[in-house]
Amino acid sequence: MGIFTNGDRRILKEFLAKSEHNCHDIEKEIDEFLIDLQAEYEENSYVMNEFSEFVNELREKLPPSDANKLMEFSSRLARVKRCARKGVEALREIARDQRKMTRETFRDYEEYLHLG
Repeated sequence: MGIFTNGDRRILKEFLAKSEHNCHDIEKEIDEFLIDLQAEYEENSYVMNEFSEFVNELREKLPPSDANKLMEFSSRLARVKRCARKGVEALREIARDQRKMTRETFRDYEEYLHLG
């Protein structure tokens, strides 16, 4: 005799289908965010290089105190760029982990349903 009645098995299969649909929706949304974020990052990634070139040109024309302020500002912007890159990488990892977790969860459901 199985662990589940036919009614239990039907409810579990419905729950599996609903979970699968929800997980795929979440995966799709994460992937869309990742594509948008990557595109925006790549579209603007050149700005820091242009700004650095401009700073180097301008630095020589400024008094030392203003040149130091400009260099500090440039350094802070470089940190912002690194944070943006880390954000893209983090979202890529979240997308990968979500897909992996979804596969594992569905495999667990299938094993659980076959035991019953």
